[in-house]
Amino acid sequence: MAKTFLCFPRHRVVARLNFGETPFDVLNDFLINLNNINKDYLDGLPKWSGTFKQKRLVEYIFLITQQLKLDPSVGYHAIELLQRFMVKHVADTVAKIPIQSVAINESKRYGDLIFNNLKDTFPLILFSCVQLANKLFLHCHMIDTSTAVQFLYSLGLSVSKQTLLESELMVFKGVEYRLNVLNSLTYVEVILEVLGHNEPSVPVEHLYRLCHYVLQFVTLEQTAIYDSLLRSVSQCVSPSREQRENFVTVTEDRMLRGVCVIAVATYILCFKRWKQVVDELSHITGITRRNITEFALVIVAHITGTSSSAV
Repeated sequence: MAKTFLCFPRHRVVARLNFGETPFDVLNDFLINLNNINKDYLDGLPKWSGTFKQKRLVEYIFLITQQLKLDPSVGYHAIELLQRFMVKHVADTVAKIPIQSVAINESKRYGDLIFNNLKDTFPLILFSCVQLANKLFLHCHMIDTSTAVQFLYSLGLSVSKQTLLESELMVFKGVEYRLNVLNSLTYVEVILEVLGHNEPSVPVEHLYRLCHYVLQFVTLEQTAIYDSLLRSVSQCVSPSREQRENFVTVTEDRMLRGVCVIAVATYILCFKRWKQVVDELSHITGITRRNITEFALVIVAHITGTSSSAV
């Protein structure tokens, strides 16, 4: 059975971009900058990258943004902030754990120690990531502290305004005061804009609407999707630990994800243009047609509930 999408309020999915209005030289510079940022990010991936993007965490963030009627971009930004905060927190925590304490009880993993340290505050940390992300999008619906406290209370979390502000400050410090991270939706939007400039006949406005749902699905189901992709490219039913660790550069590649989300949306919405769009996406990003096609078809297989070989 095909997976179901979480549905953001309809007015939040309507395209907020005015395609075709950005001068192409500006757009081209922006795309080059995004590509360079993506490459630098992949070259310097810290340990535990991608670990804190499990389905349950992503789903909680999406549900919070839906309940508070926030723009979907806030959710994707919050996911990246949570990832950065947790990776830094884990690295700092592990550095403080005496080597002998781990050797005494080899069955106790780092994850257990970290979880015990954060289990009481993690829901608030997650919400703080949403709050901080929302504050970056000035055009979005802002959530004041009183509303935030009331919302948390409705979820069974009784916190004071002071505690909430302290949590936000802790996350802010944890991401080293850098909130302006890039997320997968940004890549989708920019690549779509370039695609619309290069191929005016492609219905980018309609693709943009569908891309929201495809990206949401991929983000929720990324563990299963990337596992299928790894098994496909490695031709191995049970990839080794080393193969999985090396594959993190693929799972964290925002440019690749953005391109393949657009390819999948095209496959669903206007299949007759599939080859044309894949060729142009390859031309725009330098990602091979084969890689785009293989990843896109894996996503389609998961959406439809079929095996990748059947697509």
